[in-house]
This record gives sequence, structure tokens and C-alpha cells, in this order.
Amino acid sequence: MKFEDFSLSKEVLKAVSEMGFEEPTPIQVSAIPLVLNGGDIIGQAQTGTGKTAAFGIPIVEKCQRGKNLFAVILEPTRELAVQVAQEINEIGKSKKIRVLPVYGGTSIERQIKSLQRGIDVVVGTPGRLIDHLNRRTISLADIRIAVLDEADEMLNMGFVDDMETILKNTPAERQTLLFSATMPQPIVNIAKRYMRNPEKIRVNTKDVVVPKIKQIFYEVREEE
Repeated sequence: MKFEDFSLSKEVLKAVSEMGFEEPTPIQVSAIPLVLNGGDIIGQAQTGTGKTAAFGIPIVEKCQRGKNLFAVILEPTRELAVQVAQEINEIGKSKKIRVLPVYGGTSIERQIKSLQRGIDVVVGTPGRLIDHLNRRTISLADIRIAVLDEADEMLNMGFVDDMETILKNTPAERQTLLFSATMPQPIVNIAKRYMRNPEKIRVNTKDVVVPKIKQIFYEVREEE
């Protein structure tokens, strides 16, 4: 299968080609048509399966630029928020989609200024997103798509109540996409409460795109 088979706009196909994507991964083959059709999905997939593009491509394709936020994507860490925002920026550059990562540990004022200029997609960590909601610097009242990415990681980090708070601030008719490597009961409960007849997609571990990457960490002193 090719990306052309998804009936994507020429702007998105151009961006995907420039990013070096040659053919869709198994999760992209399963998810992209379902998301383009407006359905809710639960994707059981690990990092390295190409899942960011699996939701990023259809979000960019469906995004109508305007004064209201179109999509919100929740990530467990700021590193992931930045990474996912960069990838969606790349996918959306020909359509001039404006993407902003929001996360703690950095100036909220700078984020507020960017939000005031107009943003289409916000990628954020739960705590900082709730901070913006409380300050009324972000409104999720008109969003069309909500994504819970790495949901089990957010659960492990104690964000389950925050996820619910954020979903309660979104319209009932939104489209919800949930991605999680495992499906512990609290995540199943969120899916039951906030999703409408979600299609389940499962990707085998053998379909991971990057099985050969070796991960190493080094402990260094803070000043280094």
C-alpha cells in the first residue's frame, strides 16, 4: 500500500514524501482511513510503530484553519510533546498548520503569546494543559479531535484524573483517539466513558519499525 491510496491532499503527500516516508507502516494502514472517516480508535501500539504519523497525517488532512483550536494531543512528557509537535509541524507545513507544544518547566508567558497569535493543534503534557485551562488561555470547547498518546505512561505518572479533566472540557461530539502499549483497567475505563464505539487496532511487536535501535543512558553531573 502507498500513501497515495489514502486519498490525501497533494500538500500532505508532498510533506510526507519530503519527510522520507516511502510506504505506510501497519498501524498507519489501519488507522489513517478510520481517522479520516471520523471514527474513534484505540491503537495498541508501542513507540517505533509510526503511530505519530498514524494520527498526525489525518489530523493535518482534516484540519480547518481558523480562530479556534482544531485538535489537542496529550503526551506524558515534554520530550514527547516537543517530538510529536515537530513531526506534525513537518506533516502540516504545506498546509501552514500551526502547532504548539505546551509543557511545564518553561515560560508560560511565551506559550500564551503563541496561543494568542492563533494555533490549530496543541500538543501538551496534562499538568501544563490544565494550567492553561484554568487561566483560560486555552479553550477546548470547539476542538474536533482529542488524542491520548502513550495513555498507559500517563497513567503510570499519575495523570489519570488530569486526562479526565481535559476530556470533560472538550465537546461531546469530538473524535477521540487513544494510543497505549498496554490496556490497564483505568485506561479501559476512560475509553468506555469518553469514546464512542472505538475501533481497536493492534500492532504486533514484530511490526515495530525500529527494533534494532540500542538504547543507552549516561548519568552526568547537572552542570554537564
